Amino acid sequence: MKHRLMIAAGMLLMGGISVAQAQEPLGCVEVSVGGYKAPDYGCLSRQMGNNPEGAAAARKNQEAINDPVSKRPPNQVGLATPAATGTRMGNTFGTSVKPQRPAATGAGSPLMIGR
Repeated sequence: MKHRLMIAAGMLLMGGISVAQAQEPLGCVEVSVGGYKAPDYGCLSRQMGNNPEGAAAARKNQEAINDPVSKRPPNQVGLATPAATGTRMGNTFGTSVKPQRPAATGAGSPLMIGR
């Protein structure tokens, strides 16, 4: 009977040790030696790699990269759209090659106003 209790106590003790070792610390330790800081890059890498949403984001990024250019909207590829060109040209869109600009005031350079 005493032998069984010792075995059971040993198993509980070993189980507790393995659980304690399985838990990772919440933060990473940053060491400062002689005024120079040395972060624990291994710990930081583990923290960045254990994000469950990271795999889904990486998959979406890969899908976006594999999307053929011919299927993308023109504004994502860097091409001009009629709406963007109309905004840039103002009320002269479709009637002139020169964009709409305010009328010149004839005052000259703003740097020359104080003279």
